[in-house]
Amino acid sequence: MRAVEWNKSEGYLLLIDQTLLPDKHVVVSCSTVDQVVDAIQRLVVRGAPALGAVGAYGVAVAMIQAQRAGWSADQLVEQVRRVRDARPTAVNLAWGADRVTPFISQGVDAVLAEAAAVMVEDEDANRELSRLGADWILARTGRSKVRVLTHCNTGFLATTAWGTALGIVRELHLRDALELVYVNETRPLLQGSRLTAWELREEGIDYLVQVDGAAASTILRGLVDVAIIGADRIARNGDTANKIGSVGVALACADAGIPFVVAAPSTTVDLATSTGEEINIELRDGAEVTALGGVRIAPHGAKGFNPAFDVTPARLISAIVTEQGVVEPSKMPSVDNLVKEKTV
Repeated sequence: MRAVEWNKSEGYLLLIDQTLLPDKHVVVSCSTVDQVVDAIQRLVVRGAPALGAVGAYGVAVAMIQAQRAGWSADQLVEQVRRVRDARPTAVNLAWGADRVTPFISQGVDAVLAEAAAVMVEDEDANRELSRLGADWILARTGRSKVRVLTHCNTGFLATTAWGTALGIVRELHLRDALELVYVNETRPLLQGSRLTAWELREEGIDYLVQVDGAAASTILRGLVDVAIIGADRIARNGDTANKIGSVGVALACADAGIPFVVAAPSTTVDLATSTGEEINIELRDGAEVTALGGVRIAPHGAKGFNPAFDVTPARLISAIVTEQGVVEPSKMPSVDNLVKEKTV
């Protein structure tokens, strides 16, 4: 089961609707640009690596729709731009669209072939970074079994397969080196309690769901050996954007003296962004904060402040892991060597 797939026989994009999990398993079909953009913005699909694949396949959707509707070349360019810019913070969405755009002149099949390559490469990267991350964590902590804290969802639902931060958790589990996972619920849309907990249950991994406000206490009480999160964009200096609440976890880890690890494929490293101050933080509808499951939890007229991400400074990050290796920001001023040459 994959979060992102292409229907070869009919020629459209298939996405697991992550807004309905864990209660309902619904697959959304996207055959128009409007549908792709809506799925991205409503978080039907989310997670930086998964968005990279959607960006790539979204170009194919636009091309097929252009053929049906008789769009001009300029109209096609505009529709591709709508896909790549549907969410601003995660670099992979634009990267995926940009990667396949040079193949447009060769036709839809060429674009689809390159999009499929994105899928394969991402899974390979996830598995390799999971091995590297698990090696680093076990060596750093010196423990035979570790207790892990996670924030948001970084498993197969957020990628093309396997997972990034949650991929490391799965690797530790396969090695019988995992004791327990503390899952932050991740407000306001509960990607932790809805999605990460669901994935861990499916894997048979022991976990506890906790409110975000409990994370610092759990860490400072000595109940956690390492925190592992994903990333939506990693700046050249190692500053990292991830789901809102991540920086609070990093601060608690720094005070407790335990590792705070960021895991992402090399495609999430953005060498064109010098520091976290340059990252555009997406501000979402305040109603996501003032309501929960469609039920209002704040007074009538209350306005919500809803940044989707925060930026963790490199100085608070113990290690950044990609498939290219592990960098400890305190020992290295940039993350250039975590990026494959062809993606620079």
